[in-house]
Amino acid sequence: MTTHIIALGGSLLRPEEAEKRVQWFGQLRQMAVLLEGNDRKLGFVIGGGLPAREAIDLAKTNVTDSYRLDTVGIAATRLNATIIQQTLIDIGCNVSPIIPKTTDEAAELFDSHNIVVMGGTSPGHTTDAVAVALARDSGASYCVIATNVSHVYDSDPRKNPDAKAIEEMTHSDLLQITGEGPLQPGESAAVDPIAVKWAISSGIRIAVLDGRDIENLENAIEGKEFSGTLVKSE
Repeated sequence: MTTHIIALGGSLLRPEEAEKRVQWFGQLRQMAVLLEGNDRKLGFVIGGGLPAREAIDLAKTNVTDSYRLDTVGIAATRLNATIIQQTLIDIGCNVSPIIPKTTDEAAELFDSHNIVVMGGTSPGHTTDAVAVALARDSGASYCVIATNVSHVYDSDPRKNPDAKAIEEMTHSDLLQITGEGPLQPGESAAVDPIAVKWAISSGIRIAVLDGRDIENLENAIEGKEFSGTLVKSE
């Protein structure tokens, strides 16, 4: 079986858009059933999104240590991972009943399950980095990072209206955009710089795309043409 690793940004769970979220969950379930039926193994790494940001902001009223703030954010990612896990178990997919705490543990769970869902692992590592590490540890050469933006841009599109979307680039090109990192608790970037460095050392290609479009996400997973950014080695 081929193993596919997908990082789902916590923003995709969209608590502020209940109706669209219901539709998205239904399409995600259909995709998982289809891919599992085609002898694919799926590793989902779920981000913290709004629950993580709110929890970190609340903790900041009393906590200043970044390690402890990251621990709060990790707990939120595991909550979101449990939601996805239970959603897929409910329709009969062969999903691990465990939310693994390390990528080694997650990789081992593929021996007995077709789908493994996890959140964060260690403070200082975003779920982008966890997804790349899971790809490395499970023998996958490709990691799809699905978020709420369509591409990697040459500058921050929230600040620069003339920012240009990039269709294809190298790991080194991406690292120039993201910087060396690491990210602070609750901070975001196009891709976590640590994830980029790990992808370089392991030779893992990365796709960055808008995960709200499940059909586009499935195309990227299947290696078909997709709308987004493909990041590969030099």
